Amino acid sequence: MDRTGLPALAQRLRRELFASRTDGLITLVLLGALVALGGGFLRWALVQAQWAVVQANSTLFAVGRYPLDQQWRLWLLTTLLAAATGLSWGLLRGRSWPRNDTIAAVLLVALAVAAPLFLQLTLAIQARWWWITALLLALRWGAGRWGDRLPAAWRRLWPLLWPLLYLVGMVLISGGLGLMPVRPSDWGGLLLTLVQSSFAILLCFPLGVALALGRRSELPLLRWGSVIYIEFIRGAPLITLLFLGQNILGFLLPGGLAPDRVWRAAWVLTFFAAAYVAEAVRSGLAAVPRGQMEAARALGLPVPQALIHVVLPQALRVALPATVGQFITLLQDTTLLSLIGLLDLLGVARTVMANPAFLGKNAEVYLLLAVLFWCCCAALGLGSRALETRLNPNPLSAARA
Repeated sequence: MDRTGLPALAQRLRRELFASRTDGLITLVLLGALVALGGGFLRWALVQAQWAVVQANSTLFAVGRYPLDQQWRLWLLTTLLAAATGLSWGLLRGRSWPRNDTIAAVLLVALAVAAPLFLQLTLAIQARWWWITALLLALRWGAGRWGDRLPAAWRRLWPLLWPLLYLVGMVLISGGLGLMPVRPSDWGGLLLTLVQSSFAILLCFPLGVALALGRRSELPLLRWGSVIYIEFIRGAPLITLLFLGQNILGFLLPGGLAPDRVWRAAWVLTFFAAAYVAEAVRSGLAAVPRGQMEAARALGLPVPQALIHVVLPQALRVALPATVGQFITLLQDTTLLSLIGLLDLLGVARTVMANPAFLGKNAEVYLLLAVLFWCCCAALGLGSRALETRLNPNPLSAARA
């Protein structure tokens, strides 16, 4: 309590929201608009909306036509991802539990409890989601508490867990190594969206860095080749490139060598995003003073090592926000896959809304899509901000961010 007798929180709200008459009027108007909009939305969501369309098609939205008897592989992959997330979260944060981590943990628990009940899933599936959430949070706590006891070499190598897990996940999803193959045409929904976007994100980044370096190269052939590629890709709409990739590969490659339609789209997304990532990285390279390269060369470093150890770390730190923004745009651009006949999230939604049993239920379906895409984009954004804070050489500015 302070001398006015009001709690500190009330004083803070008064200072930030009602510092003057104008601020107070703006605050009241905005609060009134938010209450009116929020009340109308809740009234529609709780009384008028018919969520049976989501409950009846929850599996289709999640995995498409993936065979029912092979879906245990997806549950195993989800468990492994949760375990890796908990370990990484704990090792990065250590023993501390900042307010953001507490909020994230509470949201995860609330989602694990509310989502299965809302979707009216069976008790067995609900128990799986509760187990996965409990495993993630338990490993977060355990890795944060005892992670510093691990050898330093192990802590340096733990990021390699993610590329290894990605390869294991692709084997689990597609089959092989003794597992029954599942055709990419049977993938769909959120599974196909995440596979396409993650594949493109992982490959477009190194390709974009190579193109940015090529555009700044002193070799004319390499420089102009990079420029032509980047400008051509940036000047063509993505949907045009998707249709081109679906059709032209069948003519250029023999029938047995042409990749599946799903992988054709994935490669088009990769090449498309690489051109934009190259421009983001090029802006980062332009922000690095020329003296950095000259100083590295004066110390005896060859050009490749000077780029890798001196120039690129600074350039990528500058280009990180724009690059992650491009990744988020790429994730959203996967909705165009429905126009070439692939059952991504939007493709599944269009299929469900075409069912005569669910005609007129468009708002419920589109709201579900918006929430799913928001969750994925928010995860990318939070990861980006955490990485920016970790890479920021100025701890004071990092703390303010």
